[in-house]
Amino acid sequence: MIDDILEQVQNGTLTVAEAKTKLASYENLGFVKIDHHRKKRQGFPEIVFGEGKTAEQILTIVQSLRARNDSVLVTRISREKALFVQKECGDFEYNEIARTLAWVKEKKKTNGSYIAIVCAGTSDLPVAEEAAVTAETLGIPVRRIYDVGVAGLHRLLDNIDEIRNATVLVCVAGMEGALPSVLGGLVMNPIIAVPTSVGYGANFNGLSALLSMLNSCASGVSVVNIDNGFGAAYNAALIYKLVHKKEVNDEDIIF
Repeated sequence: MIDDILEQVQNGTLTVAEAKTKLASYENLGFVKIDHHRKKRQGFPEIVFGEGKTAEQILTIVQSLRARNDSVLVTRISREKALFVQKECGDFEYNEIARTLAWVKEKKKTNGSYIAIVCAGTSDLPVAEEAAVTAETLGIPVRRIYDVGVAGLHRLLDNIDEIRNATVLVCVAGMEGALPSVLGGLVMNPIIAVPTSVGYGANFNGLSALLSMLNSCASGVSVVNIDNGFGAAYNAALIYKLVHKKEVNDEDIIF
């Protein structure tokens, strides 16, 4: 990429000012510095965290990202802010359960492999859906396996073949957070566990589930923060890409 830009400057098809813009690692919009080379360095474009940003700020950011990427994702965004953005960007899709706003230029063909999002209960769906939408926006195929918590183990076992065939699992659970440990004893897939803040008083807004998962006796279980469906899906996507690796030229990586 750098060689192409320099050659264009040399032969006069690109001005020095245009070259500087293309080579800039970020775009300074005053209130935000958008990292346009994130995908080159890490494989995925920058993701927008919606909480704490105004609707106007989010709109400006996503318009900039869409101009240079094949996908854009905003997490933790309210319906009101999403509607504001959709007035200008009508092809963005809002998932009210996940509180995500996403745009994908073109859906990629799959080879039959997938990530499984395994969710303990219906109350955990907001976190599970955040994980599912994140992975899908990053171009990773997803299978949703919901409401298979340990209170009814037969439901989990009825879906165990589909779970075992996944490249990697994202396991979402609240209450006592037991599901990742159970799955850890049944599968050879890597498991990324997500504790949720679902539960009664002694759940301490997800702290008890977090500690249960961190202290799991099952091997192969890694844990992200409470309600962090995005973080789990991002890590799962990285694992998926390593397993189904595509060739990347070193010259395309920019630091």
